[in-house]
Amino acid sequence: QVQLMESGGGSVQAGGSLRLSCVASGIPARRDRMAWFRQASGKEREGVAVIYTGYSSAYYSSSVQDRFTISQDVSTNTLYLQMNSLVPEDTAMYYCASDPPPYDGSWNDARAYDYWGQGTQVTVSS
Repeated sequence: QVQLMESGGGSVQAGGSLRLSCVASGIPARRDRMAWFRQASGKEREGVAVIYTGYSSAYYSSSVQDRFTISQDVSTNTLYLQMNSLVPEDTAMYYCASDPPPYDGSWNDARAYDYWGQGTQVTVSS
């Protein structure tokens, strides 16, 4: 049973930083792609960043490029999202997601992911 558990969300002022964590359990040794998505109130879930386990490849949405960094510690099955220079538009519920190979669809298509965490709220005030 795959489980993903996010933490690290909170409230921060614009310009501040947060680091989100997602601990994965029940995932066998394989090359999943791990992603962060977010969903703001009244909006669709959008892909923020993805990392391909074992390939060191990462991709970002244009809205967070150069501000956010995705990383992972495979020894602890932990996924991270370092978020810097936060703006109010980053306010959302943030989810981590896992998609085992073969990868289905575009990295930023939520339908491609099989497993999801429960989310952690990030609120950025101006």
